[in-house]
Amino acid sequence: MAWRSRYLLQRLLSGFGAHSTSCRTATLTSSQGRQLWKPHLRLLSCSHRLHESDSLPSGCSSFTLRSHTCGELRSSHVGEQVTLCGWVQYFRHNLFVILRDFSGLTQVLIPQEESARHLREVLCGLTSESVIQVTGRVQHRPLGQANKEMPTGEIELLAENAEVFSICNKLPFEIKDFVKKSESLRMQFRYLDLRSSEMQKNLRMRSQLVMKMREYLCNVHGFVDVETPTLFKRTPGGAKEFVVPSREPGRFYSLPQSPQQFKQLLMVAGIDRYFQIARCYRDEGSKPDRQPEFTQVDIEMSFVDQAGIMSLVEGLLQYSWPAEKGPIKIPFPTMTYEEAMRDYGVDKPDTRFSMKLINLSEFFLSEGTTVMLPALSQPEGCVQAICVPSGAKLFSRKVLEQLKQTTKTQFGQNLTVVPIAADGTIKPALKQLLSVTNTDELLQVTGAGPGDLLLMAAGSRHTVRPLMGNLRLQCAELLESCGISVRCPSAFHFLWVVDFPLFLPKEEDPEQLESAHHPFTAPLPQDTQLLYTEPHKVRGQHYDLVLNGNEIGGGSIRIHKASEQLHVLKNILKEDPSLLHHLLAALDSGAPPHGGIALGLDRLVAIMVGAFSIRDVIAFPKSVRGRDLMSCAPDLISEEELKSYHISVKWPEEQEKEET
Repeated sequence: MAWRSRYLLQRLLSGFGAHSTSCRTATLTSSQGRQLWKPHLRLLSCSHRLHESDSLPSGCSSFTLRSHTCGELRSSHVGEQVTLCGWVQYFRHNLFVILRDFSGLTQVLIPQEESARHLREVLCGLTSESVIQVTGRVQHRPLGQANKEMPTGEIELLAENAEVFSICNKLPFEIKDFVKKSESLRMQFRYLDLRSSEMQKNLRMRSQLVMKMREYLCNVHGFVDVETPTLFKRTPGGAKEFVVPSREPGRFYSLPQSPQQFKQLLMVAGIDRYFQIARCYRDEGSKPDRQPEFTQVDIEMSFVDQAGIMSLVEGLLQYSWPAEKGPIKIPFPTMTYEEAMRDYGVDKPDTRFSMKLINLSEFFLSEGTTVMLPALSQPEGCVQAICVPSGAKLFSRKVLEQLKQTTKTQFGQNLTVVPIAADGTIKPALKQLLSVTNTDELLQVTGAGPGDLLLMAAGSRHTVRPLMGNLRLQCAELLESCGISVRCPSAFHFLWVVDFPLFLPKEEDPEQLESAHHPFTAPLPQDTQLLYTEPHKVRGQHYDLVLNGNEIGGGSIRIHKASEQLHVLKNILKEDPSLLHHLLAALDSGAPPHGGIALGLDRLVAIMVGAFSIRDVIAFPKSVRGRDLMSCAPDLISEEELKSYHISVKWPEEQEKEET
């Protein structure tokens, strides 16, 4: 109704010529003492011509004070009178104002005639990042002055009228992409950092991706978008959760790590196909690819198997993938957990480059050298190696010592470094242990050639494989720092990893088991009986989606029988089943087979745009320490406010005094 009323008023006023953009002038003094020109009255939006038809306006300039955006004007607009709104990017010789908005830049020509003196004084007196509206006529740039690097570089806007919306004071940094800013400064003044073209592009690509995902799930496959609660209760196992006090003494809410229980309950409720762009929370340290609060594309389906979920996700990503990033091929390759650990040493391998792990256990057993026998004789002992192309030629002695030190510090293992000389020979220390024949055989087995580098470690495979997987990634980074192309930044290698172990030994108590992912994952059908006899051998119906060595999604087929879920919680994980009484009761009320997945939206977009950190694709992220540097959250609250929640704060100094 408001829009239609404004439309009728505009039609009425247009009969009296009220649509003219000319305005009276007044003098305004800035904080710097400059005299600024500003109209007394803006009668109508200059975009009112968009309203002349009975259909609703559309596009980026609908319902606004502008007729076009700063990035859309082209030669086809020459001769048109247009109105732009935006920020002053910079000035050129007091002849031009470069105006910027989210879409790009337009060069505004400042008229030099005496009759336009007031307008010239206004535009020349502005500071960078001031916000203005300019009306004028589009014209070709003079011959030879076109800027081919600029989408609007063939035209300019001859200013006829201007209005100053706000004057910008001195800023902590310039809004220019080439200006280096520390991340803490960017986060402290996030509202300024978001003006950069990179951040604008990232957030808009994220928005478009989400819209396409919604379209695919809702319109193509009949999913229902359901919002689930943010205030919940503690979930057994998993990451630490944020707690929220209530006004009931001793009772606290927890912020959910994911809507896991709710989406399973929705399947029991017969919703059949659920999704949500869900906010999730984990009380853990922030890393380049982690935040205490993050966003998931959360999906759950009834009457589905693992292949069905995987096919749905492949179709979802193919449908929503930005065209400018190139097409992605489906189906994605699949690899078992055991294959991933065997060949890459990690459960989320980066398959953009080879450099696979090489098992040398059989080689050293048959060769009979004593140096490797202690490691090979221990339970699940092995010798693993990787061959780094040109590593001997490119890596300095200092770099090799750092690799050894990292291996010793992080994994408690010794690393054997074997450079291959330009003539194809190996260092004497290892050569003394092997015959000439065996040396040649080692080079043949590993595929090492002149200038390459062999890195070897021996010990339990549960330690050595992750060690070599870590070294593989470190060596890729080192090669890239030497100018060698290893991982193509514009390539997107998707991979499914399946058949994970359902349970793992607890780090603090290896005799006890914990869920490899979460306690609701169903075992593989052929391993179900092992739940009751040898649970440590059970493989789960869990699947991870990996992109360029990053886990961007994880899901599983769920346990849908209450008796089986109770056994896992009570007898295997030793958890209190009463914490999940509501879920157990639901599963006992007729639960369909169901499964789902959660895609990490922040991480997916970060990889898509080539950002170093997921903080570069989140509008208002937290710092590495989990703080909001802009608003200084979390903040202190008074003791009086705490009283209503029946809690008090024990400061570290007080606790130390009590302990002493």
